[in-house]
Amino acid sequence: MVELSGAKVLLVEDEGLVALMLEDMLEELGLKVVASAAHVKKACELATTASFDVALLDVNLAGEFVFPVARILRERRIPFLFSTGYGGPPLEEEFSSSPAIGKPFSIDQLNEKLLATLALP
Repeated sequence: MVELSGAKVLLVEDEGLVALMLEDMLEELGLKVVASAAHVKKACELATTASFDVALLDVNLAGEFVFPVARILRERRIPFLFSTGYGGPPLEEEFSSSPAIGKPFSIDQLNEKLLATLALP
């Protein structure tokens, strides 16, 4: 059984209010946001060096796609969940089978997706 409580999270989101809301949701689910970034460059640095259990990645960061971060996480074998707004860009082919959640989403939907993401081999 996968447990969310106590899991450490990298949060990558470029909209400040959305990031705060997501941080609150994650903490309510028992996770701890240990690092956050609003830009791909900073997110890549954190993905390379920080210690965390799972990442929540906004697909589009101020017009720049988050896929370089996802590649680093995949190489490090750290699970990640993409989040994207309605009408957002589709995932690149190499990530078409990766877990994703559409914005807006409820805390229950986030919980379900994170549990499924952490349960992946």
